[in-house]
Amino acid sequence: MGPLSAPVPADGERGGRVAEAERLRRWRLVLGGADDGTDVRLTGDDQRIDAVLGAVYDAPPAGRGGRRTGGLGSSAPGVSRWLGDIRRFFPTTVVQVVQRDAIERLRLERLLLEPEMLAAVEPDVHLVAMLLELGRLLPDTARATARQVVRRVVDQLEVRLATRVRQAVHGALDRSARTHHPRAADIDWPATIEANLHTYLPELRTVVPERLVGYGRSHRGIEREVILAIDQSGSMAESVVHAGVLASIVASVRSLRTSVVAFDTSVVDLTPVLDDPVDLLFGVQLGGGTDIDAAVAYCESLVTRPADTILILVSDLYEGGVRDALVTRVGRLVRQGVTCVVLLAVSDEGAPAFDRDHAAALAAVGAPSFACTPDAFADLLAAAIERRDLGRWASAAGFVTVAPLAP
Repeated sequence: MGPLSAPVPADGERGGRVAEAERLRRWRLVLGGADDGTDVRLTGDDQRIDAVLGAVYDAPPAGRGGRRTGGLGSSAPGVSRWLGDIRRFFPTTVVQVVQRDAIERLRLERLLLEPEMLAAVEPDVHLVAMLLELGRLLPDTARATARQVVRRVVDQLEVRLATRVRQAVHGALDRSARTHHPRAADIDWPATIEANLHTYLPELRTVVPERLVGYGRSHRGIEREVILAIDQSGSMAESVVHAGVLASIVASVRSLRTSVVAFDTSVVDLTPVLDDPVDLLFGVQLGGGTDIDAAVAYCESLVTRPADTILILVSDLYEGGVRDALVTRVGRLVRQGVTCVVLLAVSDEGAPAFDRDHAAALAAVGAPSFACTPDAFADLLAAAIERRDLGRWASAAGFVTVAPLAP
């Protein structure tokens, strides 16, 4: 086939155009319902696809009144068949969306309390977050299955994130140890050129370096202390999952001393379970109020080497405690040399909802706020380890700075 050859039409398509019958069939599946105006009668697998989608989307959300035209029914066998059907007809990413919509629209949290149903659900971050929200409501019979589901998602996230985080951290630690007597392979050429611009020779169009700048070799022992304070209020559910997994990955780097604190109106130190992210996540109790100042006060008590400490606050900043006290406390930590960063969310869901006034107040005392995807976390942590100006770094790296430092 040459480069300009036309593709072979798929079933139901002629000359690149969808045949009328196929077009009406597709509209019928999109619109749902027998009285949609297409006069198309579905058969076979199309009828089953329409039924599994209608069970969720033809029914009004639970608790809103009105006649229900769909639903999953009350029996476990019916729900089990429905779960099997959506997995049969749709790819995993679509299955996860439909499951999440079913649970939210029809209030099917009870599914997650039954081990047989839980084992049939396609696991993802949202499902893990919901299991964490259910927390102590999970019966003993479902708890073991829930841990297996969480373990599957955690393992997937670790495969996706671990190598990138460890490489970024090790590289940042090496770069942060500068030397003026580097080996050839360790010379930082951009920094060397910048340090020797005064020796530029126009006739040769080159710089004659008087002083080399290079990366030092890694030192033994603890080089940085990282403290993650994770807001476990209900609105932060997905961020808690990602932050918990990332914390365990960071803790595996021997050059870092990592502490993790989860908080709502109380504070729980989860550092002892950092070696197992599943235990860490089940140590979180989603829901409740928020006292960020109390959490940061506890984190302040953990600081022993301010200049080598990075405090990462994962929170949407909706404070239930004393706002001015928090701003004062963070400002004091920054003046002592602690690198303070606010992550308003650690998720793939886009820009989060957050308290903009609070973010601006913290930025004014030296703690910028960012919207951060799990994949971008590695670069942000590396920049903090290198003690870069995070506001300038974020702008140069194309990072989304929600509340930057004041100029």
